[in-house]
Amino acid sequence: MAEEEHNEADARSFLSCAAEVAQLLDLGNAADVPEARRARHLAHAARRPLLEHASLPEEFFGSLMAAAVYDPDPSFCRWFVEPAVYAFGRRRVMKALLDYLRTGTDAEQEGAERAWYCAHVPLRADRSAAYAPGGSRDPAMDESHDLVDEWRETLRRSARRPGYIET
Repeated sequence: MAEEEHNEADARSFLSCAAEVAQLLDLGNAADVPEARRARHLAHAARRPLLEHASLPEEFFGSLMAAAVYDPDPSFCRWFVEPAVYAFGRRRVMKALLDYLRTGTDAEQEGAERAWYCAHVPLRADRSAAYAPGGSRDPAMDESHDLVDEWRETLRRSARRPGYIET
């Protein structure tokens, strides 16, 4: 597949993922927005509602992770990773990204690497009462040291990115 065709396929995948998140939030499909900008428009529309929910239904998890992995812009994939970390826990998010790294396509592996950085978002009480003093969050949901070790080992074994800086 030519590079241009590969990029178009990735863009369509991100649009599909962003549309799925928007649908789960009942935001509409932004049919009036040109297709070239529709995915970013939907992602932007979803950002605030996602962060305003202290918890999210289970069906959001896969959609958020796919949108984060397929988002071609490393500056924006956080819009999907951060609410997933707050709603489902850092451990589960990192485990999903590790699975993409191990078994995904080249594009998914690259997307997982971009999203991995965002999975280290600081957990703040103003985003979720569960992180306030006396909060009720199970600390095991955010324990990730072993997953960080697995991530590094997977990168070492795959030798995918010479010179890649591990986090």
